[in-house]
Amino acid sequence: MIGSPAMQDRFSPEFRENLWELMRWRRDVRRFRTDPVEAAVLDRCLRAFTLAPSVGLSEPWRLIRVESPDARAALMRNFEASNARALACYEGERAALYARLKLEGLREAPVQIAVFCDDTTAKGAGLGAGTMPEARAYSVVGAINLFWLALRAEGLGLGWVSILDPDQLTRDLAAPEGWRFIGHLCVGLPAAECDTPELERLGWEDRAATLIMESR
Repeated sequence: MIGSPAMQDRFSPEFRENLWELMRWRRDVRRFRTDPVEAAVLDRCLRAFTLAPSVGLSEPWRLIRVESPDARAALMRNFEASNARALACYEGERAALYARLKLEGLREAPVQIAVFCDDTTAKGAGLGAGTMPEARAYSVVGAINLFWLALRAEGLGLGWVSILDPDQLTRDLAAPEGWRFIGHLCVGLPAAECDTPELERLGWEDRAATLIMESR
């Protein structure tokens, strides 16, 4: 039973502290070394997807490994166009700061994975998705976070690139019909280690001091 003494004893205080430390060091990495990632280590981390919870046990995550020069070039063009549009939304000092930010690791990261949600999957028989179909996408996001932590535990970093045109990316990667783009993941060894988000260090935004939670 969850919360029973037996479950509490399964993980030591040292393990729980290490888990918090792992979460503190789970940063969105944009600066990567170009060293290759060992295949066995990547495969081990990808197993995190198989352990992730999903609505109705639908397991709707679908992955495309982006490896070819043509696919990576298309991805880079997509980012550059999307980033230019995003920059145009800002003015003054905020625009100047945005222009200085490094918001992707597309040129350096040795491993790149586009993650999709299969909205047409029959697995799970629609349980839980009839009232909230977006729960499938939430399931994919949850799986990505487990993957993120697994990578961090292996000394690897992950950068989630969201400044992309999802429709264009879906076409460029010839994703099957019914697959909805969730995020592009850059994976590799971080060029530097820091437990503070880069956007916080560079003055873009601060972390909230408290959790927003209300009672009814």
